[in-house]
Amino acid sequence: MAMSLSWITDSIAGQALFVDPGQPAVAFDDGTPLTWTELRQAELHYARSLQRAGVSRGDRVGLLLRNSLDYIVFFLAIARVGAIAVRLNFRLAAPELSFILNDAGATLLVFEAEFAGPVESLRDEVPVTTYVIREDSGAGPDWAVPLGAFLSEEGSGDFPQLEPGDPVGLIYTSGTTGRPKGVVYTHGNTLACGWTQALRWKFDPHTVAMTSGPLFHVGGLEAVFLPALVTHGTAITFTSGGLRLERLLEVARRQEVTTMLLYSFMVYDLLRMDGVAELLPPSLTRIVCGGDTLMPWAYGEFGKALPGIELVQVYGLSEGGPIVACLDWEHAQEHPGGVGRPMPLSEIKLLGSDKVPVAPGEVGEIYVRSPSGGVGYWRQPDATAKTFAEGWCRTGDLGQVDAHGFLTLAGREKDMIRSGGENIYAAEVEAVITTAPGVADAAVFAVPDAKYQEVGCGVLIPIAGREIDIDVVRQHCAGRLAKYKIPKHFVVTDELPRTPSGKVKKFELRAQYATIGD
Repeated sequence: MAMSLSWITDSIAGQALFVDPGQPAVAFDDGTPLTWTELRQAELHYARSLQRAGVSRGDRVGLLLRNSLDYIVFFLAIARVGAIAVRLNFRLAAPELSFILNDAGATLLVFEAEFAGPVESLRDEVPVTTYVIREDSGAGPDWAVPLGAFLSEEGSGDFPQLEPGDPVGLIYTSGTTGRPKGVVYTHGNTLACGWTQALRWKFDPHTVAMTSGPLFHVGGLEAVFLPALVTHGTAITFTSGGLRLERLLEVARRQEVTTMLLYSFMVYDLLRMDGVAELLPPSLTRIVCGGDTLMPWAYGEFGKALPGIELVQVYGLSEGGPIVACLDWEHAQEHPGGVGRPMPLSEIKLLGSDKVPVAPGEVGEIYVRSPSGGVGYWRQPDATAKTFAEGWCRTGDLGQVDAHGFLTLAGREKDMIRSGGENIYAAEVEAVITTAPGVADAAVFAVPDAKYQEVGCGVLIPIAGREIDIDVVRQHCAGRLAKYKIPKHFVVTDELPRTPSGKVKKFELRAQYATIGD
């Protein structure tokens, strides 16, 4: 039988999987959870309302929403009617939103009341014909249908028979090298995202998985959250904005979380908390780390502070799959700083500039092949041909694989620093700098230089309550790195700019410090 995302709740009907339909399916930090029965009922209700509004197979529906139960229900309902969800980053400015809505050809937009201003400013520029506003109280603009009124009208409920290859979502890339591109995800891709993780970490109906990222991002919905849904466990996340680690741990204890997704900088903060072992729930068995790769020192500190809990580093990307490799705890001590081996059903290869596989230990560009990856870019055949070829996805990331098949990242291809004829891999330099006294985190990138064309610049974040002595950092590097690898410039600041998935926005840092050597 062909499977679509509707299988997630359809399989509950009749209790075919022996799942308690009264068990919580989706929970948020500040509200009553939806049980599996309630989630199915809500999904069907929202799907019939979309149908009544004229949304049909292949139509694009924009979601400009913060994390909420409505987000999850709308996403599943859009999938059920055969439409395509355009998951919009609510941090984008109006011109950026306009570009994506036009590129996707969205005809219906669901948005939060707080975004009414930006949405109104772009109405004359986009193909959207129906606006649905999500608001708790008060009157919205007359050009938008309140969510309650939208849900009061339902269609027939005769939904299309969908295939695994039918598109279900557009995930727009961050656009670090130009205009963002919409990565096409199908029903099959999305289900595979959940199943590969569930298979690797043995998720089941007793799993309570928690994430904290925005649901518009694959690191917020597809990673950890989705596998809890496909195995009919409980998926937990947080409303958007102002989340503190203390609050996250409080909810984790109350919900008896078994698996938790944190970003690397959150793991560092966790390790600096006093009495951290008592702050985590006894039910917790695993912390999955996404975003930037953990620094090697974190594993030793984690093992001492939190014995009995696994720390798992993962690697993925919007195009190639949210999680295509993982470094499990049992191998972390021998391969600290790496991202491990491929996930189930996934493959990884490294090619040199000549497109020939590199030898173990040599740096090459990472290519991945996984059923959980996207199938191409929306209406961009040339860009698709460049990134997706013969089933493989060209990641743009550099890495090296050892003789045992463990992958270590060397940075983005465009992040490699070419200084005086030497190649410098930022990840290697960052791993050393973050072990220097007083340094909590660091980002290394290239800046122009009159003599060497490019040199390294290191932006450092101090440990809370500590100061960073740049001379001490240089001395620390001198005994651990070749002289040409040590950044010429150092800057100390309070915060690094990050993407929704926790990765440092080095393109912003390169622009900010482009004239530091003048």
